[in-house]
Formats: sequence, structure tokens, C-alpha cells
Amino acid sequence: MRAPSLAEQYGAVRRRSLQLAEPLSDEDCGAQSMPDASPVKWHLAHTTWFFETFVLEPHEADFAPFNPAFRVLFNSYYNGIGERHPRAQRGLLTRPSMAEVRAYRANVDTRVLRLLEVRGDLDALIGLGLQHEQQHQELLLTDVKHLLAQSALLPAYWPTPLAPASAAPALTWHAFDGGLRQMGHAGDGFCFDNELPRHPVYVAPFELAARLVTNGEYLAFIEAGGYRDPALWLAEGWDVVGTQRLAHPLYWRRDADGQWYEFTLHGEQQLDLARPVTHLSLYEAAACAHWMGARLPTEAEWELAAQGASIAHGALHPAVAGPGLDQLFGACWQWTSSSYSPYPGYASAPGALGEYNGKFMLNQYVLRGASCVTPPGHARASYRNFFPAGARWQFTGLRLAR
Repeated sequence: MRAPSLAEQYGAVRRRSLQLAEPLSDEDCGAQSMPDASPVKWHLAHTTWFFETFVLEPHEADFAPFNPAFRVLFNSYYNGIGERHPRAQRGLLTRPSMAEVRAYRANVDTRVLRLLEVRGDLDALIGLGLQHEQQHQELLLTDVKHLLAQSALLPAYWPTPLAPASAAPALTWHAFDGGLRQMGHAGDGFCFDNELPRHPVYVAPFELAARLVTNGEYLAFIEAGGYRDPALWLAEGWDVVGTQRLAHPLYWRRDADGQWYEFTLHGEQQLDLARPVTHLSLYEAAACAHWMGARLPTEAEWELAAQGASIAHGALHPAVAGPGLDQLFGACWQWTSSSYSPYPGYASAPGALGEYNGKFMLNQYVLRGASCVTPPGHARASYRNFFPAGARWQFTGLRLAR
């Protein structure tokens, strides 16, 4: 079977972003539910800005911007490019319209594909842009979920209800030998700069749970007083529990009769005890792991365990685990106890693209795997996702280690 050309890959990824917006109204696409989330319209425009700024501007003959104001409006965090519209105010951008954003995408796509016909040295740059857009496809869905959850209507992004899951397999453990191991990206495929260089790391013998912690197990933690016991929590997490009055995961709700529900991209559903618990902060994951007599894995342990694992792709909500060592990919991102820091010998790219990863290596923790809304082709064992310890709006779950 012939591998798709770079132009075909470009077209497929760009079309997918527009397809993700199809179930939404223009009003849905322009709203912003919190500073950490962005409107769908902004995601669609920013990913286009990336190709216009980093591909067309330096390489297109007689380059002219689609709209000069977009350089500021849709710059995310690239200080080397110039001024930026404030992140928390992206939801105030009633202009440009969705129609103009679609026209912007079409214009840039035509020009990028025309450029690819005459330039054969842009593979790495286009590849980075496509991986960047896939990151935003995942963010688009998690941001939409947070947005829709703010409405008393509890509207579904995708109206088909979730089918009840079968029972989860018993919690079992897989043992791994310790020793000196290699960590980081290997091979010729794409990786981000924060996955390099590959380097040796010593790992003590450990065990990893065969699956993620389920809603049912997390509910037992809640019912045992987990959110009321400071002995289980990291000090900063206990402060967050008090100041934010946390008592359950994001998107859970208990009605007057004591029945638990969970808001999903399929709308609100009765809590399915067999599915993985998700939308946990690192604080919640670490506290539950402590209560269950275990801990979070390090990122080195997780990567060692994931070598050679098949990469499954999810849907719009995490599915129940199968047999064996499962749910490494395609269910929830998995918190580790590893802070997000550079590997020995790490070097960022020159210029503004060097701001992509390295400058965020402070006060964040690494998550491994991939979630149910991670696009196909975007996951690998060496991938390093990262968020602040208190982040909950992504599909973040819990795998135990000991």
C-alpha cells in the first residue's frame, strides 16, 4: 500500500480540524469557558496562522499576509514573532467570523500546497505544523467539553449516547526488571524536541497496574472520605481541595437521590463504574494512589513498560479495559511523578520555533500515553505531554505503580 504523500497528509489533517467543528454552531465556536481553554474559532485560525507564519512567510515568493491583523490575533505564545492578543480574551473576538476563518484556512491551504509542488525541503517544517495541528484537535475537543458543561442544558457535542460498558477486569500487576535502560525517542519518525536526546537512565525494579483506575474504584475513594483526609494529599493539593472545595472529579454530579452522573461529549450519562476515571488533577491522582497503597509511576517507568505496546485509538470517551497490560494509549493521559524538565543534552530549535516546548519546563508534570481524543498517528511511547499539577479539563487519568 502506497504511503500518503506529504500533500495528502496535509490535506487530511487540515480537513479533520474542520470536521471536528461541524457539530457546533457559530455561537459554540466563538465562546471561551475559561482562560486555559480557547474558542474553536481561535484553534482553527491559530493552526492556520502557524503555517502562514512559519511556512509561507519565509518561503513563499512575494509573500503577503491574508490579513495583517491576524499576526497578533492568532499568535499564541511566540514572543519572537511579536505582540499577542491576551489569552484570557480570545472569547471576545467576535470578528473575524467563522466564515472568514474558513476562508483564511482555504487561502493558506492553497498556498501551502502550491509551495509543496516546487519545494522539496519543507518536510520537517510541515510535519511539525501537522503535529501541532493534531495537538490543537485534541485541545479543541477538551475545550468544547468544558464549554458545553457550563450550560444548564448540558448539551451533547455528539448526540449518540454512550453504551454501558462491560465489567472492568480485576486490577492486576505487571512486573518489570530494573537496570540501566535507554529513554527518549528512537528511530526516524517524527518527535518533538523535548523527546530528545535518547539517553541512559537507571530504573529500579517496579510493578505497573495492568489498567487504569476505574470510576468505581475512585468512587470508593470518595466514599471512604478521601477528600476529607489530609494524610493522603500533597500539601499543595490539600490547599486546593480546601480553596476550591473539591469533592469529586470534574464533570461528576450527584443528584438528590445519591445517584452519580458524569458529563461527557455525548451529554450527561449515569456514571459508568467500569470505565476509567478521568479529568483528575495530579493532586487527586496522587491522593487516590496513596489510598490504594500505591503511587504514580515515573515517566521512565511508564516509557519502559510501554515499549512495543500497540497504540489504540479511542472515540470521544475512555472505554473499559481489555485483558493484559492495556489502556497505555487511547483512554486517558496518565499522570507521572516526574516534573517536566529537559533531558540531558537537550537543545531547543533556533528562532521562534524554539519556544515550542523548552520554555515551559517549569512547574509542570509529565503525562504519558494518549487519550480517547488524541488523533490517530499522534501517539508514541516517548511522547511527553505536560500540564500544571492542578489541571483537570484534559482527559487525565490514573495508572498505579509500586
